[in-house]
Amino acid sequence: MHLGILTGGGDVPGLNSAIKAVVNEAFARGWTVTAFRRGWSGPLETDATDPQATPDSHFSLTPTFVRSINRSGGTILHSSRTNPSRTKKAALPPHVTRIVEHSDAGYVDATGHVLAVIEKMKVDVLIAIGGDDTLSYAARLHEEGAPTMCIPKTMDNDVFGTDYCIGFSTCNTRSVEMIHRLRTAAGSHERFLIVEMFGRNCGMTALAAGFLSDADRTLIAEVPFDLERLGELMTRDRNANPSNYAVCVVSEGAMVAGEDIIEKGEADAYGHKKLGGIGERVGVGLKEVTGTDMMIQNLGYLLRSGPPDAVDLTVAKNFGTMAVQLIADGKTGLMMAINDGHYATRPANISTQGILRVNVDAMYDAENYRPTISSVLGSTMYLR
Repeated sequence: MHLGILTGGGDVPGLNSAIKAVVNEAFARGWTVTAFRRGWSGPLETDATDPQATPDSHFSLTPTFVRSINRSGGTILHSSRTNPSRTKKAALPPHVTRIVEHSDAGYVDATGHVLAVIEKMKVDVLIAIGGDDTLSYAARLHEEGAPTMCIPKTMDNDVFGTDYCIGFSTCNTRSVEMIHRLRTAAGSHERFLIVEMFGRNCGMTALAAGFLSDADRTLIAEVPFDLERLGELMTRDRNANPSNYAVCVVSEGAMVAGEDIIEKGEADAYGHKKLGGIGERVGVGLKEVTGTDMMIQNLGYLLRSGPPDAVDLTVAKNFGTMAVQLIADGKTGLMMAINDGHYATRPANISTQGILRVNVDAMYDAENYRPTISSVLGSTMYLR
């Protein structure tokens, strides 16, 4: 058996642990593993007629090579947001010829080339590790006849079909630690502390960080907020605090009521522009409303960097191990998942069947801008 593996989208701590588990489980069965570099860019940049002519796009993995990779964050395979089904024609390598013109001018669907690469390299099953975008394309490949397996990862914990995604726990651990550290400076200067976090459409990371760190107010992507109201609440919080400061956690996808989401730059291959700047908008707005000085901190990539915590080491290792065990049982076209506290599988295309967002009615006080868990009993471990 010859396995392929790649990591796509944003990196999270735990990816290397999953990669190592796949390699070790595969070699224990006498199988081989080929890694594609930079997500879906790897097979796209591989020459389908002569893969060895494009060595930078793929390489072999062995137990010796991956021996210590689980001790660090990131992904040794590198990553990208490449989407072979919607790629700029002008950016294609010259060897990519099996393409279909896209409905968007200047774009093509190069899935025919990716399928040819998998066939030429005799990859029996391709394991894709990623979020909604990466896994949706893996599901398409499986439907087109190239067997795949999917492993969900995202700091936002918002891949549909699983209660948990690799990266979420480390994000929680790190964000709470940093918020508590920032409290000392906010208290010393008696300011409002505004902490911006990742969270495009799902405010789960901000909600969890605000809930676990006991932030005074938390703004999530699902609920637009009023600056005047927020200013009143934060002023009340600051006055009630013996250290004379208040903390507000903000999801990068949060919006001031009546305003648009703050985004910039060109959209990526999946149609997403970069978010960021809502923390500054909140800080400036609150200063105007209240006159209180601000301390604004975007945690950004700090939450992606460094080694995984024990939860992400555990889940990543078990997802990787489970994927190979299932392949050995003759099963493909599945996504690894945790459902009701148990390791489980769902169809590979489950991530395309719905969306996960914060359950506002059950988990958020939209009037007072703070997490509120209406009933812990019966909730999943991560309050999903």
